[in-house]
Amino acid sequence: MHLAYPAVLSALLFCTGLYGVLARRNAILVLMSVELMLNAVNLNLVAFDVWLSRAAAETLHSGQALTLFTIAIAAAEIGIGLAIVLAVHRNRGTSDIDKLRDTAEGPDTEGPGTSAAEKAEATS
Repeated sequence: MHLAYPAVLSALLFCTGLYGVLARRNAILVLMSVELMLNAVNLNLVAFDVWLSRAAAETLHSGQALTLFTIAIAAAEIGIGLAIVLAVHRNRGTSDIDKLRDTAEGPDTEGPGTSAAEKAEATS
């Protein structure tokens, strides 16, 4: 099999995940998109490991070892991420990233570039 097939598939998976991270508003969908991007990287690691092992006499299979490490890290990341999203959803009632971004700033919206009209609007 040619190296181009898994590389193209990996690029498509990564671009789909990148679109999901940039376009989605739901935190769970953003986490799923990050997982899709990690799986694209894993596919590339395994494909290049197989491709390079054909050329080398001694095979270390370092791409497959890195893939296992990445899967373990991704599992921990999704577990902690889902726990955080569920806790925030319980407290705030939403998992919309834009609404959560507004609550992260707190009630005091003053900043270096805030005008007097914006301050008055924020307090009313």
